[in-house]
Amino acid sequence: MSKLIINKLSLTYKNKKLIELIEQNKSSIIIEDSVALVGQSGSGKSLTLKTILNMTPKNMEVLFKYQADFNLDYQNIGFIPQNPFTSLSPMTKIKKQFFCSDNKIKELLSLVQLDDAVKDKFPSQLSGGQLQRIVIAIALSKNPKLLLLDEPTTALDIVSKNIILKILKKLQEKLKFIIIFVSHDIDSVKNICKQIIILKDGRICESGNTIDILNTPTHQYTQSLISSNFNNREFRT
Repeated sequence: MSKLIINKLSLTYKNKKLIELIEQNKSSIIIEDSVALVGQSGSGKSLTLKTILNMTPKNMEVLFKYQADFNLDYQNIGFIPQNPFTSLSPMTKIKKQFFCSDNKIKELLSLVQLDDAVKDKFPSQLSGGQLQRIVIAIALSKNPKLLLLDEPTTALDIVSKNIILKILKKLQEKLKFIIIFVSHDIDSVKNICKQIIILKDGRICESGNTIDILNTPTHQYTQSLISSNFNNREFRT
């Protein structure tokens, strides 16, 4: 398993600090397996991913310092966006949206529990859950060291959501890539991510082992998120 250490990550626009993940005298963020970035809309989750992907607007001041045993570049990062319906070309068959051999496509589709026959279909012929699995398969075609997920289940119904989450967990265990999972929904990450970071207004208000944070949150904001997601249920390993 690879390791990513974030020593500094900040984003400033017109002298306003939008994100400051590592403040002065705070420890680095060490990601060795999987981490969830959780918070309400506008908390800085997606901007954090864009910073890692080097996709922030040019008029923003970015400071990103990290250590890793791999390069943070196109080849080593897989990205799963929120909406699978806009991630694929609607007029192109699925097999043409991969950039690998037919045998590799069949292998990747099998990994995400899809029949080989879907490669000859157009996106409009498939469900949202199937399309999201195809997006995951395409991301895995590069054998990434890091998989970034930006609200990957938001556009899906509950059945498709649960299927995707189970697939992601199995894939991470099998392929050993690092996961950074962005969500406003703690329920989507509790069984996948070993670490959790709670973001509020671009700052970390609480972080640590996922199960520990869910069972004994100390910050009022974290408590309110958990209450709204789980109705004060207890979580166990």
